[in-house]
Amino acid sequence: MGSGRGHTRMEVGSDGVAVITIVNPPVNSLSFDVLHGLKESFDQAIKRNDVKAIVVTGARGKFSGGFDISAFGGIQEAKERPKPGLISVEIITDTIEAARKPSVAAIDGLALGGGLEVAMACNARLSTPTSQLGLPELQLGIIPGFGGTQRLPRLVGLPKALEMILASKPVKGKEAFSLGLVDGLVQPNDLVNTARQWALDILGRGRPWVASLYKTDKLEPLGEAREILKFARAQARQRAPNLYHPLVCIDVIEAGIVAGPRAGLWKEAEAFEKLVQSDTCKSLVHLFFAQRGTTKVPGVTDRGLVPRQIKKVAILGGGLMGSGIATALILSNYPIILKEINGKFLDAGINRIKANLKSRVKKGKMTKENFEKAISLVTGSLNYESFRDVDMVIEAVIENVSLKQQIFVDLEKYCPPHCILASNTSTIDLNLIGEKIKSKDRIVGAHFFSPAHIMPLLEIVRTKQTSPQVIVDVLDISKKIKKTPVVVGNCTGFAVNRMFFPYTQVALLLVERGADVYQIDRVITKFGMPMGPFRLVDLVGFGVAIATGSQFIQNFPERTYKSMLIPLLQEDKRAGETTRKGFYLYDDKRRASPDPELKNYIEKARGISGVSVDPKLAKLQEKDIIEMIFFPVVNEACRVLDEGIAVKAADLDISAIMGMGFPPYRGGIIFWADSFGSKYVYSRLQKWSELYGEFFKPCAYLAARAAKGIPLSAPVEQAKSRM
Repeated sequence: MGSGRGHTRMEVGSDGVAVITIVNPPVNSLSFDVLHGLKESFDQAIKRNDVKAIVVTGARGKFSGGFDISAFGGIQEAKERPKPGLISVEIITDTIEAARKPSVAAIDGLALGGGLEVAMACNARLSTPTSQLGLPELQLGIIPGFGGTQRLPRLVGLPKALEMILASKPVKGKEAFSLGLVDGLVQPNDLVNTARQWALDILGRGRPWVASLYKTDKLEPLGEAREILKFARAQARQRAPNLYHPLVCIDVIEAGIVAGPRAGLWKEAEAFEKLVQSDTCKSLVHLFFAQRGTTKVPGVTDRGLVPRQIKKVAILGGGLMGSGIATALILSNYPIILKEINGKFLDAGINRIKANLKSRVKKGKMTKENFEKAISLVTGSLNYESFRDVDMVIEAVIENVSLKQQIFVDLEKYCPPHCILASNTSTIDLNLIGEKIKSKDRIVGAHFFSPAHIMPLLEIVRTKQTSPQVIVDVLDISKKIKKTPVVVGNCTGFAVNRMFFPYTQVALLLVERGADVYQIDRVITKFGMPMGPFRLVDLVGFGVAIATGSQFIQNFPERTYKSMLIPLLQEDKRAGETTRKGFYLYDDKRRASPDPELKNYIEKARGISGVSVDPKLAKLQEKDIIEMIFFPVVNEACRVLDEGIAVKAADLDISAIMGMGFPPYRGGIIFWADSFGSKYVYSRLQKWSELYGEFFKPCAYLAARAAKGIPLSAPVEQAKSRM
């Protein structure tokens, strides 16, 4: 039943059980067609005399991955589209749950979001032990809209329901059974047949006939429930002070407990309709599709190339980055060789890997047995002899051009001809690194972000010579090590560091002209960044900051700001967090506190630079600080698009979020800028460039789009591709 995007199929067996199957590959999502198909199937099953009971399941081993997110655009843009909240009451509650014949959900694979909500409306649920059940809607800026806020607390109790919903934390079938979310565990092959019998047992009163919406035995008394909800609100405000929808969700859950489940359903429907129109929802839905789009690279992934099998990987350098990369690989069962220049450095590198793994054991993410297995995949080496059978090498040494050039000469000599030669450089042009070798088609950037085994982004950098096969291979590895890949072109800083080099430089420019270091960091953290630009410099260390900054000053001299502040601090052996002094002072636990001495260094830097204090900058409003810090980043992102370094704006949005911690609920750097409009961004930068110099000058791409009022994210017509 239903047509277009997905449908349901109903088959009635000789036992009188109607099996209704959700069919909408790949995850049987609940499109409007599927939802109406469910209603029609249930209505027909109720009318038919040969149907005694109903089983709901999903095709091909997946119950349902939830509401069809691709329909969100339609809901947001067109007011006459069907309202999911109303569907929730009419189809889920008044058709499925209110059916005069018992129903059982047979859950295999996954029951997420709307999928779990459909299952909870059935009179019983059976699941396979490994199925995933959860309500992850808050990740999209909305709340469960098909009754999840009302039924889940009644099935598992309020504390667990709040944890599952607010943290978007799914549970496996085994845990779902212990919680009471499912009534039985069954192996996949027996699932539907067991569900059929279970439904008949309910009909014969051999098992309870329950409507989840009216269960009360798991709910705490009202006074206790209110205390639990109060604590949940305080936690939500602390974890995500800029997000409104978690608090709305708690209000909706409370409404159902206080005023009854039916009132809760209508409150849920009303809240869902508002939230689906919110900027947060639009941002997070954009992000959802942007993340899935990063693996599609024109001219590479559309050529039918099959990834080669990478059996062994070598890593050069066991420092913070090298050991992190090694950890990421061995966690996905890749045997690795770790090469260092001497035994002391090698031992230190292996110990770093062990420390990374022990941290996982401590957090309960890894067993001691798996720890031993993982560490056995690491082989140490002090020479290149063991590189003769590796499929990929990742160079992760310090940012020194001549050292990297020599390493690549050695790699070409010792590695087999098919071996991928990758560099983890964060800023240096790959053509420079591979200048002295012949097989330039094997060179690729594999830029991990620190800590490499935790940060989700992998920037895959290709030169004009890099073979498409190599890109396909590295995309495959990124999937296996659970990283989100973004394929970018080759230039100084690539995409992430290139976009964000103005982030610190503009902060230094503002401070030298009168702005307050600590106010800037406070405002930027409040905006949603993990930390402000000055705290970030302290964290990465002044040595790294100067090395990367000099690369940009050398390559983009006309639009960089050369501040004297960091070199002056470094002269006094203040190098950031590691020395306990930088822009902040640090205690034994690395907690940061402002340093009253800092103003002396700022005055000295002003004297050397010859700049005077602008009283306006000393009294900046929050809005001005945010725009002055981020609009130069937007400007550089526009250049990256214009030069064809990035395939599409959405890739830069993902890069900003996963590489630099730009707040996901703002949709990414370009998506956020488009909320202001290209004309506004241009006019602000133009004004600042007149006041404070070339650093702020809007680029040609931004100027052209502002003149026509075109969004910055609209596809580039004629990019001078570097891909």
